[in-house]
Amino acid sequence: MKKVISIIAISLGLVSCDLNLLPQDAISPETFFKTESDLQLFTNSFYNALPSAEDIYNEDVDNVVKNSLRDELQGTRVVPTNGGGWSWNTLRNINYFLANSNKCPDTRAVAKYNGLARFFRAYFYFNMVKRFGDVPWYSQAIEANDEAMLTKARDPRTVVMDSVMADINYAIANLDASRQVYSVTKWTALALKSRIGLYEGTFRKYHPEFNLPGADKFLDESISASDELMKKSGYTIYKATPSTAYLRLFSSDNAIPEEVILARDFSDELQVYHNLNYYTMTASYGRPGLEKKLVNSYLMADGTRFTDIKGYETMQFHDEVQNRDPRLSQTIRTPGYTRIGENTPLAPEFGATVTGYQLIKFVSAPKWDTFSKDITDMPIFRYAEVLLNYAEARAERGILTQEDLDRSVKLVRDRVGMPNINLAKANASPDPYLADQYTQVKGNNAGVILEIRRERRVELVMENFFRWDDIIRWKEGQLLTKTYKGMYFPGPGSYDLDKNGKVDLVIYEGTKPTVPGAQLLKLGSEILLENGNKGGNIVINGHINKKFNEARDYLYPIPRQERLLNPNLTQNPNWE
Repeated sequence: MKKVISIIAISLGLVSCDLNLLPQDAISPETFFKTESDLQLFTNSFYNALPSAEDIYNEDVDNVVKNSLRDELQGTRVVPTNGGGWSWNTLRNINYFLANSNKCPDTRAVAKYNGLARFFRAYFYFNMVKRFGDVPWYSQAIEANDEAMLTKARDPRTVVMDSVMADINYAIANLDASRQVYSVTKWTALALKSRIGLYEGTFRKYHPEFNLPGADKFLDESISASDELMKKSGYTIYKATPSTAYLRLFSSDNAIPEEVILARDFSDELQVYHNLNYYTMTASYGRPGLEKKLVNSYLMADGTRFTDIKGYETMQFHDEVQNRDPRLSQTIRTPGYTRIGENTPLAPEFGATVTGYQLIKFVSAPKWDTFSKDITDMPIFRYAEVLLNYAEARAERGILTQEDLDRSVKLVRDRVGMPNINLAKANASPDPYLADQYTQVKGNNAGVILEIRRERRVELVMENFFRWDDIIRWKEGQLLTKTYKGMYFPGPGSYDLDKNGKVDLVIYEGTKPTVPGAQLLKLGSEILLENGNKGGNIVINGHINKKFNEARDYLYPIPRQERLLNPNLTQNPNWE
């Protein structure tokens, strides 16, 4: 049995510290953990658990569409042999630290760095619960011979999430109240609590099949955390010229600290880069583009609904993007778009986007276009999300007021000069276009919930895979099975996309034409329209039948090897 236990320990990553920054001979509790510098040095490795740049911008659900589909969208996930996200190395390091940090005589430093460790433990377990539901709760580092702990069963989600909230509350009480864009502080912990409470509260509300009590309790936790941050932190929404403020927030080399609560730092001096510019401008990474339903969801500049306009379905590109929420033209190329620091207007490049709606969010100056040489900082938490969490949690609790909207959503919309949501009007006339998508939203408050979901989708697109989490918690997996579409074209022909008198695109049949300066796409192979040569929206991956199993796919499966090594691990429903 001892041999089996050792294999389990190795599989779970519970033997090796894997500290990265510290040599193995320097982490003995007898020789380390003596000063605040020791605590800081050890906890620096915890930041490796935060998302990479690609984890932040590389969204590929139904907001951003590519020329390929991941398994989650095709319904082709299988139970993996190992891996699959069932990794515990990060947790082992955190618990090892918490078991030894009190050897430092500086009690103030111990409390602070224990707060940091418990922030990361809450962050770790929140992500594990989102993925797997019930998981074993470990509050201590496990030794290789601890058979009872190594063969522990999964703890109920309710127990784990209560422990997560205890950790995040400790972090809030003990972390510094300064604002530091690259370090976790009290405000980062409040932002995480806001996120956790909203996710768990709405998941429990919209997933009665899991029989999880306490949805309102978690929504209230989100509300209180958001409210405290809104009242006390000093963060604001970054505002400049409405036509550029949103774009500049994400294209800035350095994170803008008045709004960004925590960011991942990238730097030419430190030789730390990511690949965003190259990703949005080449065919190498799936040619990402916004999906049609999201483009349709952007309001008109006066706050009215684009999808209420007669004939909106067949509007061509130039016309459909006129007089819209300014965030649309700061998220994709629209007529008149120029690169930062340049003045040459650029039309969308179909070689870089499958939908025609080419992404510009996060895109910085052309000098950073080289492969893996971009340095824009990547936001992990920002104030706008907290404001939207607050509004949504209040709406889901049925206690949202116009005053609440004025101190939350209005601030986000003010950045680009958009009118605020009118609570009474939204509930009196819910948007049928959104209601058709979000089938679980019911009741007298449905209209404003739909509008907050619109706002969340528009504001947070291409950030942190929020869209996947939102679809999962709202129980709207059916959205992932819809046909993904792009721009509308009435059929083969020549198209001046930005109406500047120059042909930008030719969709042709038969022999390839010669049109200097134009993009040439052959109908049926290089571009697919819904009705062939009779026109329609671009269809992406139309040959793939997307599936989502409502009885299974809201959770991921436990890997086979883990269940063989630990027979007390049960499998998630319908993954047997």
